[in-house]
Amino acid sequence: MKKQPIKTIVVEDERLPRLSLLQKLEDFRQQIEVVDSCDSYSSALNSILHHRPRLLFLDIQLQGRNAMSLIEELKSAIPMPYIIFTTAYDDREYLIKAIKLQAVDYLLKPIDRGELALAIEKVTRLVNKENRRKVSQINTTGKSLFRTASGHVYVALEDIIYIYADGNYSVIVTQHDKVMVLESLLSLERMLGGTTFIRPDRKNLINRRYVYKINTKNCTCVFHTDEGSEIEIHLSKKGTEILLNAMESSIP
Repeated sequence: MKKQPIKTIVVEDERLPRLSLLQKLEDFRQQIEVVDSCDSYSSALNSILHHRPRLLFLDIQLQGRNAMSLIEELKSAIPMPYIIFTTAYDDREYLIKAIKLQAVDYLLKPIDRGELALAIEKVTRLVNKENRRKVSQINTTGKSLFRTASGHVYVALEDIIYIYADGNYSVIVTQHDKVMVLESLLSLERMLGGTTFIRPDRKNLINRRYVYKINTKNCTCVFHTDEGSEIEIHLSKKGTEILLNAMESSIP
């Protein structure tokens, strides 16, 4: 199976450094896919929450605001992407902060192509390792293991219609059953993240295979089961837009 390039967003508030980095990243199109580039704190926050990238090239200073604040806002909302910090300052304080935030690398501007290649290779190895770990979580029956209050439950991912948050736990809805598991929705998004499951809002994680109708007027999503029955859930206005865009982007 051909490996998908790593979904990437570039966050740089200065035009020339941003264009320079984007140009250099063209040499790595087999490894990464730049889905957006942002020139401000607010545009970066919105884009990252929408696209859920696995890699960020992140300028430490964004129009007077600190990238660390951006990271704090993202932590509780999405699985954190791998981060490569970019900065014009060769400052020990920034380096220490980057290390504490478990950044993959720290590149000084103007960015050297050789150092850029090494940083991207680090991310590629980490993503491959993460993907192998996800595969290992599926047992020989093709089912994934989830913790419950009384033990464990094994569920085939293709049987999951959607998952919704219930406090600190989550409820998995299949065609025949519902089961509460002892993982947060954010944790399950990390586990199941990929092209099959979409998280349009804080409440729901949706299997695109079962999406049948999206009503933008009343902000609902209807799932169609293999038996022909329908299940309807309500989404936020923003969540409806995100789900619609995600579904449309998957259509050739």
